[in-house]
Amino acid sequence: MTAKSHAHLSRRERQIMDIIYRLGQATAVEVMENLPDPPSYSAVRAMLRLLEEKSYLRHEQEGMKYIFLPTLSREKARQSALKQLVQTFFDGSTEQAVAAMLDMSRAKMSDEELNRLSEMIEQAKKEGR
Repeated sequence: MTAKSHAHLSRRERQIMDIIYRLGQATAVEVMENLPDPPSYSAVRAMLRLLEEKSYLRHEQEGMKYIFLPTLSREKARQSALKQLVQTFFDGSTEQAVAAMLDMSRAKMSDEELNRLSEMIEQAKKEGR
């Protein structure tokens, strides 16, 4: 399956996907327990079925219950979401996106984190030559 963007999901569908990625897999009851202001059980089941039809989820049957799993690895979903974010809010500029993230988290970053980022930048420079 190709990387699908979560940009076309409703707010509630994104919440469900976030829960399933966080848990690794989940039943409808587990999704419902983790949703803020959850709808009815049947509404959660309907949304899970819709996400399956859209190929974001698949299920495995375990006894009488369905276990829902993402069809895309968390890393691929993360890359797809980040690409969409950079394109939408930063006109495709990785530099602008990184600058904004550094500005947001400057006070929270340790020297170790900043050093690791510097090393990644140096490695990117070497690979780009």
